Amino acid sequence: MKNNHDDFDGFTIKIFLDEDGDYLAHFIELPNVSAFGPTPAQALIELKTAWELMKECYQEDNVPIPKPPARELNDVPFNVSVDPHLYHRLTDEAAKAGMSLNALVEQKLAETTSVDT
Repeated sequence: MKNNHDDFDGFTIKIFLDEDGDYLAHFIELPNVSAFGPTPAQALIELKTAWELMKECYQEDNVPIPKPPARELNDVPFNVSVDPHLYHRLTDEAAKAGMSLNALVEQKLAETTSVDT
């Protein structure tokens, strides 16, 4: 499944396996917008539905739809050479999760450090 960044209006998505064995997808910037699924791809589909419903609620209540923080000033190129086998494993994992390789690696780095994305 291809993840269209526009489906989520530029928000950063985090997907993880919870203690019950379900995948939880949520916006890092809006953690209350979340959805579950049996696979990462299904969790993204459910998150897209949840986000569309949330936007409808905002519009019905005449409340501005939240915008993600500007990332242009924060995005810094970071190139890392990796073993071809690792690269293929990461690209496979990213494809299965419906996210870009960049987003997957950023998520993995954030999970192993004290830095929040």
